[in-house]
Amino acid sequence: MNNIKKQGFTLLEVLVALAVLAIALAAAIKVTTENTENTRYLRDRTLAHWVAMNELTEIQVLEKWPALGKKEGTAMMAEREWYWVVKISETVDEELRRLDVQVYYHRKDEEPMAVLVGFVGAP
Repeated sequence: MNNIKKQGFTLLEVLVALAVLAIALAAAIKVTTENTENTRYLRDRTLAHWVAMNELTEIQVLEKWPALGKKEGTAMMAEREWYWVVKISETVDEELRRLDVQVYYHRKDEEPMAVLVGFVGAP
């Protein structure tokens, strides 16, 4: 009598589709989060490198013979305070000093965000 076929999704099909959608959205959120974290890390490394370059350049353009030892300070970059350490050491050439600049995001960080090596000659 009434042989009309009803079309539609069964409850099981709907649940499987929702599970697939949930897994896909979770993966997309994870990738977005990791990408954001990587971008932040690269931004901080770039800023720290700029701070190191500024400190190294400042010592080089002063045209003063830097004393051996360690020099510490802070610098503002991108509305943040960065901590830097410059280690000045001798080289085999008596008229050349090696400058190792390390930049930290926090004073107590064990790993520097940036390390830069430069040299300055006797005036």
